[in-house]
Amino acid sequence: MRKVHLTMKENNKYVIIKKLVETDGNKKSAAVKLRCSDRTINRLIVNYKTEGKDSFVHGNRNRKPATTIDQTIKEKVIHLYREKFLDTNLRHFCEILEKHYSIKVSDTTVNAWLKAEFILSPKAHRSTKKRTKKALKELKKTATSKKEETMIAIALDTILSTDPHPRRPRFAYFGEQAQLDASSKVWFADILTHLHLAIDDATGRVLAAYFDYQETLNGYYHLFYQILINYGIPHSFYTDKRTVFEYKKINAPSDQDDTFTQFSYACHQLGVAVVTTSIPQAKGRIERLNQTFQSRLPVELRLAGISTIEEANQFLKSYVKEYNQQFALPIDSTKNVFEKQLTEQKIIQTLSVLSIRTIDQGHCIKYKNKFFIPHTDKMIPMHFKKGIEALVIESFNGELYVTVLEHIYLLVEVKERFDKSKEFDLIDEEKITKVKKNYIPPMSHPWKSSSYNNYLNKQKHRQNVGANV
Repeated sequence: MRKVHLTMKENNKYVIIKKLVETDGNKKSAAVKLRCSDRTINRLIVNYKTEGKDSFVHGNRNRKPATTIDQTIKEKVIHLYREKFLDTNLRHFCEILEKHYSIKVSDTTVNAWLKAEFILSPKAHRSTKKRTKKALKELKKTATSKKEETMIAIALDTILSTDPHPRRPRFAYFGEQAQLDASSKVWFADILTHLHLAIDDATGRVLAAYFDYQETLNGYYHLFYQILINYGIPHSFYTDKRTVFEYKKINAPSDQDDTFTQFSYACHQLGVAVVTTSIPQAKGRIERLNQTFQSRLPVELRLAGISTIEEANQFLKSYVKEYNQQFALPIDSTKNVFEKQLTEQKIIQTLSVLSIRTIDQGHCIKYKNKFFIPHTDKMIPMHFKKGIEALVIESFNGELYVTVLEHIYLLVEVKERFDKSKEFDLIDEEKITKVKKNYIPPMSHPWKSSSYNNYLNKQKHRQNVGANV
């Protein structure tokens, strides 16, 4: 006779019904004990008389639930995470599984599967890491093979500690504060680049993103450009104490290095306050965004096959939109303090690199190891006396101008030699065209030498040479 195994609850039900049948007891008393109706007691009596003890075994025993995920899918998910996505947080990994592999599974399920293999998410809590480390060390003592010891050692190496960031209340208004920072990492194709990011503190919306090879004025100017084009003028920027925002010695080797006179001057013209801090935790919003992008973006760039910095910057346009739709808080139009958007021409003029130069004895201005002569809009060269001060303006789109005696001129490079000889090279008469009038922007306040010099003289580090601000 086959032995029937019952659980404690099933066995209790069996004992009560058996005694009820054998002693012809009180059905109402049995119903009270089992907390069921008289009708259920009658059904249990019938089942006991026809099938005996077997009838008390639950019908779903040894059956897999309808929601059970196939073992092959489980193995595939674990293999994919271990081989391709070990640096991906679990929620992002589940999004990738659904989007690229048509596998829909929750992050809690994946977390349980991976924990059973001693694989933790990069975002795992410190207490979880401690428990897992302890379990792995105990398991290492009982390892029976070299292969098992190696696998345990690899698992221990992947459990890394992270530094938490303290939280603080968000700002009340959209555009009240934008936090800026850059993150250095091999984001794609084994190339070390810097991802410049800007985030709105009130909504958590990514305002701008830009890849550059170094964390320089160029990268932050591109962030500023995107913010001005897409949203308008913010109230303030919150950044770290990099020289791009804070201070460089007066005798800096290049004008772009003396960036206190560049980014801050542009902010000054638009009325944007610049607040700096040397404590990363103080600007936790942008620091956490850096961590999120470091976890998610390299995987997305890898899946998209990005291999150049130009492709990466193009990819950022669509990725930032998707990110904001998923994570950013909705914008309340009544709590928007961005000022009206500027024209593109005004933005290009504002985001300029300004450099003070002196005209030499050859009526030229030396800029970036090249020589230039000021020209009018009709391409007539202007010859000024030696020693006259000039303000060279490199606009955001790369065009070069110069302010001399409060007038703006084009800068035309003086080449080392002519491209063609008038005496020995044939000249194509059809290609000879009339000299066209070139556009020179009107004199604006930021491009006046006097305005720029007055701003320089107000800077503390220029009033006290050598003192750090």
